[in-house]
Amino acid sequence: MTDTVLSVRDLTVRFDVDGEEQVAVEAATFDVRRGEVLAVVGESGSGKSVSSMAVLGLLPANATVSGSIRLDDDELVGRSEAGFRQVRGDRVAMIFQDPTAALDPVFTVGYQIEEAVRRHDGSLTRAAVRARAVELAASVEIPDPASRLRMYPHQLSGGQCQRVMIAMALASDPDLLIADEPTTALDVTVQAEVLDVLRRLQAGSGTSILLITHDMGVVADLADRVVVMRSGRVVETGDVGDLFASPTAEYTRDLLDAVPRMGDRATAVPRAEAGSAAAASGDAAAADAGAAPALAVRGLVVEYGNRIVGRFRAVDDVSLEVARGEILGLVGESGSGKTTIGRAAVGLAPVSSGSVLATGVDLASASRRERAAVRERVAMVFQNPTTSLNPRYSIAQTVAEPLQVRRGLRGSELTDRVDALLSDVGLGGAWRERYPHELSGGQRQRVAIARAVALDPELLIADEPTSALDVSVQARVLDVFRSLQDRLGFACLFISHDLAVVDSLCDRIAVLRTGRLVEVGDRDAILTAPSDDYTRRLIASAPVPDPVEQRRRREDRLLA
Repeated sequence: MTDTVLSVRDLTVRFDVDGEEQVAVEAATFDVRRGEVLAVVGESGSGKSVSSMAVLGLLPANATVSGSIRLDDDELVGRSEAGFRQVRGDRVAMIFQDPTAALDPVFTVGYQIEEAVRRHDGSLTRAAVRARAVELAASVEIPDPASRLRMYPHQLSGGQCQRVMIAMALASDPDLLIADEPTTALDVTVQAEVLDVLRRLQAGSGTSILLITHDMGVVADLADRVVVMRSGRVVETGDVGDLFASPTAEYTRDLLDAVPRMGDRATAVPRAEAGSAAAASGDAAAADAGAAPALAVRGLVVEYGNRIVGRFRAVDDVSLEVARGEILGLVGESGSGKTTIGRAAVGLAPVSSGSVLATGVDLASASRRERAAVRERVAMVFQNPTTSLNPRYSIAQTVAEPLQVRRGLRGSELTDRVDALLSDVGLGGAWRERYPHELSGGQRQRVAIARAVALDPELLIADEPTSALDVSVQARVLDVFRSLQDRLGFACLFISHDLAVVDSLCDRIAVLRTGRLVEVGDRDAILTAPSDDYTRRLIASAPVPDPVEQRRRREDRLLA
């Protein structure tokens, strides 16, 4: 047994796309040592996930793999499907990027963990399988595991679903765990808890981890070494401390420079405070004395369920305003009610009591015609672009649809407008004729943003719009947000778990916890001198792109 668990040499992956060869990974070489965490970082489309999928033989039929992938002494390139089945789960396990899509919605999470246990050891009795499932759930710190295992995926939060995925991956005590964006879209406190779980499990079992991520804070927190990829090639490999302190490749330096950092607002691209000077001082209602706020939420209560099954209060008596020309950041843990408030602002969530006025129209009492008019002035970017984009529409058709339906654009005028929008989000040229399944998660999110701003909205509800984006693309999208907001002056309710992004973009911040508003105020006041303990915990949990500082913050957090 060698010190290297996985050895990748000159890995090249090509795809046959409509008769044309597309190279996704070219001559990539790296090793995963026994007991280490190796992070692979890079932009969307750099080949990170394709490389990891090649290890498990999960690439589509139009892919051709060459080079060498050795797991201990076994060559994986060229293996049959039956040969890969002997590797998957038993020796190499994978945590997929979207746990809600990877889990089967018709089975309880307990059944799915038990299935992984039975697959690993068919000799166990039903009682032993159940006990092992509960043990695995407890090891990833799922609270009250025996009862939670009886639940279905939709009854758990995103962080809990991710823990279920980790438990399933650990069922066979694998030699190598591939974690593909394991903390994407998780709020900072849950992300910190999941990273703590992975760190303790890795230290206790000695399992090697191949971490695919775009979050440099997660890399600083968890990784021992880092591989940087660009356009399918490895551009730099090194120890995490050395790479952050003195990167050798210019691309790596650009990646690190693109990472938003709390407190660096002064170095961000300046954004005109048109219409929001009063909002910047904490008085949103006075931002435009002659006009109503773009969004006014007053005493909002949102409940689900009924008397028979019981009622669950997702939002409890929340009041907030977004002034015209202002960007209000809405932060909080999973299940705090952030997305529910955003959906209520566009009429997609039931309002049990209180009121929601979008661009001056009360959605609860508005007529059908008034609602239709509001839809032209209010747009939304959903958290999951995979489910919000029509898989039968090309990218150009997706962005063109609102312009055709609401503005009646046709011909060259429509084409020019679509091209301009796609160019704004970095998807010009040949991308316009591709379909959502041909794009990475970050590229799909950029399409969703282009569609949302197509009609020049007065109010934009952005629900985690940068959670799936790598740091360089995220920086570009944030620049797009700033430039569009400067030009159009739209108001924005920006829902995010990334406090550094909120710091770089927003004028004010509202903090939610379990459906209630904890505090709201000026960005600087909230992030530098929060008045509530919960806000202080959120700030302490946010990872920073500095291994030394992150280690200190982690130790302080665990001691607290």
